[in-house]
Parts: sequence; C-alpha cells; structure tokens
Amino acid sequence: MNRPRNVLFIMADQLRADHLACYGHPHIRTPNIDALARRGVRFDRAFVNSGVCGPSRMSYYTGRYPSTHGATWNRVPLSVDEVTLGEYLRNSGRTLVLAGKTHVMVDHAGLERLALDGGSELGQLLSAGGFEEIDRYDGHHEPGQESGYPAYLRRHGYVSDDPWTDFVIAARGPDGKPVSGWHMRNARYPSMVEERHSETAYMTDQALNFMERMGEAPWVMHLSYVKPHWPYIAPAPYHAMYGYEECLPPVRNEAEKHDAHPVLAAYRQQEESISFSSDECQRTVRPAYQGLITQLDDNLGRLFDYMENSGLMDDTLIIFTADHGDFLGDHWFGEKELFYEQVQRVPLIVVDPSPAADATRGGVEPRMAESVDILPTILSWLGLPLATHRLEGRNLLPLLYGQHTDWRDCVFSELDYSYRLARQIVGKTTQNARAWSVRTDRWRYVYWMDEPEQLYDLESDPDQFIDLGRSPNHEAVRAECRSRLMDWFTRLKRRTTVTDEMVEKGTNAYKKAGVFFGQW
Repeated sequence: MNRPRNVLFIMADQLRADHLACYGHPHIRTPNIDALARRGVRFDRAFVNSGVCGPSRMSYYTGRYPSTHGATWNRVPLSVDEVTLGEYLRNSGRTLVLAGKTHVMVDHAGLERLALDGGSELGQLLSAGGFEEIDRYDGHHEPGQESGYPAYLRRHGYVSDDPWTDFVIAARGPDGKPVSGWHMRNARYPSMVEERHSETAYMTDQALNFMERMGEAPWVMHLSYVKPHWPYIAPAPYHAMYGYEECLPPVRNEAEKHDAHPVLAAYRQQEESISFSSDECQRTVRPAYQGLITQLDDNLGRLFDYMENSGLMDDTLIIFTADHGDFLGDHWFGEKELFYEQVQRVPLIVVDPSPAADATRGGVEPRMAESVDILPTILSWLGLPLATHRLEGRNLLPLLYGQHTDWRDCVFSELDYSYRLARQIVGKTTQNARAWSVRTDRWRYVYWMDEPEQLYDLESDPDQFIDLGRSPNHEAVRAECRSRLMDWFTRLKRRTTVTDEMVEKGTNAYKKAGVFFGQW
C-alpha cells in the first residue's frame, strides 16, 4: 500500500442482484465477479435510492438522495449547484475519468445563468457531471460525438450512417437478414456484431487502454457498462448460452392483479408490462439477459487479469454494483421503477486491498447499504475530507474493517413517475406523481402522494404478493413507517452553502460582528 492509491468504480446497468452466482443464482455463470466477491466483501442487502437510471446514478455521484439533488427522472438535469464525486476529487488535485454511461443531463439553464455555457473548462466539466470522459456511451440511442464507438465500428467493417442501430442492436434473423433489437421477440438471435466489437468488449478495451497509459500514476475511474440493459441483444455465443430452464421462474400470481393499487394497475397497462406478461416474452428475453451478464463477467475477467498481472490489484479499491434491477416480467411488470426487491436490491461488492480489510475478506455483510454510501466511501479511502453538510450517505469502510459501529436499520427510495403513461392513467398532475419508500428488516412501506399507501411484510411474504396498505390490522405498522419517512425527510441536508464548521463558528457571534440587538 506504499504505491499511489487507485479507485475502480464499476457499474452495470439494470443488473438484478439475484442474477449472479455469488448471490445465489443456481445456473448463471459469473466466475470473475464471484472471485471478486471472495477477494472483498459482498453486501447482501444493498439498495438503490431510486429504481430509475438517472436519479439512481445521481445519488451515486453526489452522495445525496433524489429529494435533495433534484434529478428525479432521466430527463431532469442535475443542477450545476450540486457537487459530484468528480468535483470533490478535482478540488484535491485528482481527476475522475469515465468509460461508459452516466446518464448525466446537462443543466443548460443553470450554465446559461452562470455564463458558463460558452465552452469554458469549468462549463465543460459541469456539463459532464464532473467526469473527464475517456469515452461516454449511454447505450439508449446512437452514440454522439462523446463516443468513439461509431467510428470504431466503421473501422471494423460495420459501415452505415448509424452502425449502432444497424449492427449493434440488430440481430441476425433465421434467414440471415437483420432484425431490430427493439423488438424483444428478436432477443433469441445473435447480434450483427462479433463479441469482440460489442458494447461490453469495446468499453472494457477503453478501460484497459487507460490503465496501460497511466502506468504508475494514480487514477480514479468510473467504468460504467450499458448491459444487461435493453435492447436485450447479445452477440454469439452468449445469445444462446442459456435455456429457459436455466432461468429463474417468474415471481407473480394472478391474485396480485385483483384490486391492485391504482398506480401499479396503471403500470401494468404500459407496453413493456403487457409484453413481459406473456410467457413467450419471458422465454425469449430471460435467457438473453443472462447471456449478457455472462458476457459482462468474461470481459471483467480480462480486466481483472490485467490488473493482477500489473500489480494494480494491490493498490486499487474496487467497487462493483448496479444502478437498479429489472422486473423481467415479475409481478406482471417490465422495466423497473417500482418498490420491489427485483428492482431496488442490487449487487454491491467492495474490495479494499489494504491489510485493514483482511478480517472481513471473502465475507458477506448483512447490514444495509445504499447508493449514497459509495461517494463518501471513495473519499474516505483516498483520505479526503467529507463534506458532512452535503453528504447524506455513510462511509462503508468501517464495515470492511470489522469495526463495531452504529448502523442504519432501514433504507429509502423514491419515484417520480411524472413522465410516464401511468401518471395520465391515474389522473395525476406533474406535481403529485411522486412516491417515497422505506424498507426495514421486516417491512416495505410506500407513501404515494394522493393515493393509498402500500405495505408488505417481508417476513411472511418475501415475494411481496400481499399488499397490506389498506389493512385495518396494520395501521400501527403503517404509522410507524410513516414516522420513519418523516424523520428521514426532515433530516435531509438542504443547507449546503455553508459547512457545519462555519455554522459553529457563527453561532451566537453577532456581537463580534458589531450587532448589539436585545441589550437593555
């Protein structure tokens, strides 16, 4: 540990915790991620602060909940007033580099207000969410100038105006002709690109090239993969690596659709939920989803082998996680967003190479972690100060070091569904289509604005089939959960322009400033 310290923060997109072998999947093959877990600590109960890409990632990058950082949906920009991991590192003379996805939306109005929209260095940094972009690729549409992937594809023979659409997310149909990956029925076919030219392989190459260039110099990198997020098109041989009999069975029953919560009933009317409710969709998509995960694992194996051979494993903090899960048809839903374990619980593996973490190495941590914990953990590992007046997460290192410490007994998550068809179906405005949830050891409670509450007893009903939100026998439990939410909400850190030390110094100091009110 005498060498410079590095940080590798890896994120997969839309990866469920239960779809890794080290988290209990009986068939999926993820040997490299499993080996990473043996090298560090696997958090068994890690949860996101939003089941949506954008707000979840902004909580990872700011250490703050959506209610305070304000980017409550994918199309909502993160305010230039928010401080991200990249800015904290920059203030200490370090750089945060990006290879992959961030989902950062540019706050054009904020940059214009501060006259930072003219291409200045600071304006460019704020536009990128504090990242210095090696290659940014969000994976939802054709990459733009921020990524070298389209040019890379053309150099390797995939020539078209839009090689991402025409090759990467296109599959080779049974007659050899391309079919669109936007249609989930085609997830059974292989991608038109070879595996070595795929999204996952390309971004792994970017990370490897960066590490080689850096040599002995210290670095902090966010390696953010776009898979196994849709479109669910995998390159050969991963497209056919698993049969449906090797997939987890869908978690759903007919009873949960009867007298369902109004918002949930509305979500089931959206196209992705209708599609995933069919058995054919299940049988087609789930094997491809698992293939994409094993492909990710194989590429991480390439990365970890290089790090091992170059000595980087000895001085690099590695964090592996996801921004949320995927319903895959569970509870008759597609996509994510809602407050079920399939969406809210994610993998979290933390590898600290220092001797202080030897006591827990290879262990499983049962205490709850949240997305907001990652930023303070990275800063602490690098020996940098924590902005306690801003950060709402907790440093995870004491748990890795086997220290006895008071810890949280619940976690929180949020949803702004203003942009979704479900809002229109239930007749909400853009101001009251919101929900907040608290999850304790036993209960999952959801407070919906202007809609009934939800409550699940995870002890007797771990699959969340029975909604007790309107049960008269559980009013006391709902009241307790409501109180927890209120207590959390009142403690969010909204006073961010002064530090706690500044407040202490300024307390009862008005006479020092020449103000003598109240004297007789």
